[in-house]
Amino acid sequence: MKNPQKTWYKKLVVTALSVSIGLSVIAAGAPGKAEAATSTEVTNATALTASATSTSRGSQVISIGKRYLGTPYKFGATSGQTRNFDCSSFTQYVFKKVGVSLPRTSQQQARVGKYVSRGNLRVGDLVFYSIPGKPGVIHHVAIYMGNNKILQTYGAGGVRITDMNSGTWASRYMTARRVL
Repeated sequence: MKNPQKTWYKKLVVTALSVSIGLSVIAAGAPGKAEAATSTEVTNATALTASATSTSRGSQVISIGKRYLGTPYKFGATSGQTRNFDCSSFTQYVFKKVGVSLPRTSQQQARVGKYVSRGNLRVGDLVFYSIPGKPGVIHHVAIYMGNNKILQTYGAGGVRITDMNSGTWASRYMTARRVL
């Protein structure tokens, strides 16, 4: 169960940050004088606010996902339970906790949200991989944590943090999607 005070506080912080960013953008355009913001300034402030909110939700996703580190992997795991996960039931479960509904499979999840290039990944983005023997076919999904780390589940060891540039992960990377 969510702590209502914690949720309220987070919303307050994000709102304060949004106002601060918006005022900074307006002030930057007219130092020393008060004048109406242009539509470009308002658009920039709105984009910065959306980015801050997305980052906050991305951090929430990672925090929730980390609670399940070590949870066993099971291909075809049942959605909605936490005894075990496969890659897409894990992402589906974690994102649902922050109010984002995802389809069940990695291939279906790769079609939601918006495309993100590898160079523009943000915390909470979904990253997709092929598997050995099936190059070019999405067969795995993970959550980007920042600093080239991903939170994922597969094989022995279950839910874990992995460097996306290690082993075969770098060569199997296919695409990314932003759903936050």
